[in-house]
Amino acid sequence: MRLLLLLFLIHCSLHAKVPPAQPNFILIMADNLGYGDIGPFGSRLHRTPNLDRMAREGRKLTSFYSASGVCTPSRAALMTGCYPRRVGLDWTPEDGHVLRPLSPNGLHPNEITIAEALKKAGYATACIGKWHLGDQAEFLPTRQGFDYYLGLPYSDDMTHATGQRIGERLRGNQWPLLPWMENDKVIEAPANRNLMTQRETAAALKFIAANKNKPFFLYLPHNMPGSSRQPFASEAFRGQSKNGAWGDAVEELDWAAGQIFDALKKHNIDERTLVIWTSDNGAPRRNPPQGSNAPLGGWGYTTAEGGMRVPALVRWPNFIPAGSVSDELCTLMDLHPTFAKLAGAQLPERKRDGQNIWPVWSPRNAKSPHDHFFYYHTHSLQAVRDARWKLVLGQNPKLYDLKTDSAEKTNLAAKHPEIIQRLQTAAARATAELGSGEQQGLRVRPVGRATKPTPRIR
Repeated sequence: MRLLLLLFLIHCSLHAKVPPAQPNFILIMADNLGYGDIGPFGSRLHRTPNLDRMAREGRKLTSFYSASGVCTPSRAALMTGCYPRRVGLDWTPEDGHVLRPLSPNGLHPNEITIAEALKKAGYATACIGKWHLGDQAEFLPTRQGFDYYLGLPYSDDMTHATGQRIGERLRGNQWPLLPWMENDKVIEAPANRNLMTQRETAAALKFIAANKNKPFFLYLPHNMPGSSRQPFASEAFRGQSKNGAWGDAVEELDWAAGQIFDALKKHNIDERTLVIWTSDNGAPRRNPPQGSNAPLGGWGYTTAEGGMRVPALVRWPNFIPAGSVSDELCTLMDLHPTFAKLAGAQLPERKRDGQNIWPVWSPRNAKSPHDHFFYYHTHSLQAVRDARWKLVLGQNPKLYDLKTDSAEKTNLAAKHPEIIQRLQTAAARATAELGSGEQQGLRVRPVGRATKPTPRIR
């Protein structure tokens, strides 16, 4: 029996299709969408037929993590392949958790983004949607490796709530709220939030059509369901879901994904294109609740599972097994080295935390390359996990078995002191390297700083 199994595996490996050199990459990312907000991850409120189909045709990743429970740090980790603390965007004195309009801070121009690595390897690159890594000229997507940019430079909620702070910074000058930008120019202010998903999708389809004959990287970070307490959707989707404005926005995002898949088939590049669909962090706590992180415990903007474990689907016909599921530990940070590896892009020698996870996605179905994952909340390390166990740090540590208790309800600390000690040792190593709280890490890099922040004006 073992011999037959071995022969079968050898046969599969010999006849497995070799992925094409320099495939296209499309990364679609929702904003604040919860683990349980789409059909493949258990939603019964939201109709997501296109994402359901993506799960049938690809692989569902059930232990896929953001590197933060909030927007800016999460996106910094994605772009650089590093924990936010390593690149100085875990927390800033002027902004706190996330970058604000007219902030002097941003992703340092010396960091090598996914887009820069792929562009150097001959890829066309576009960022369409929410950036949130600095609104000053030197931090915008077109200065960070993207040939084209369309969207908001920060969250859709940064309107009147931040107006007073912005006014103080500008000393009474006018600030265009919600500046809709194309490349480095504001083309509309304020942007119409109801039309953002439609506009982003139309621009994405145009980019795909224009670059169908060469390798491309499309980063599509949608603004919805969004950071506002009132999500937005176009007229065709408004009032159509069973979950109010949140559900309307989610169902429009599903429609957008369907448009992308249709375009790949239309241009005969489906088998040349790896698509990943995910979220930047979990759904935040709202009263009444809107998004869902079920069955995970906790909410977005925290280090609970519901804050940092996000839904993720990855699809590449003939190269990623259809209808498959992986519970191996993976992160947004891993996309940087994974895309670079598949594209044959050269990465400079500098410390990164992400790993190449193509073996995890591929028919090899390999184990995770990560021994541990560290949960930072802004500048503080709050928890650590390995393949099975999660330790919440503190004077009275809590230990959870994530294989049986993703809701984090049963504290097993008293039963497993040896596991606590092992994970505390890993946390101490991370603290020495990255820092935590006021303790400075030994291997961190500075945040980008603009000397004279100026408003994004038309």
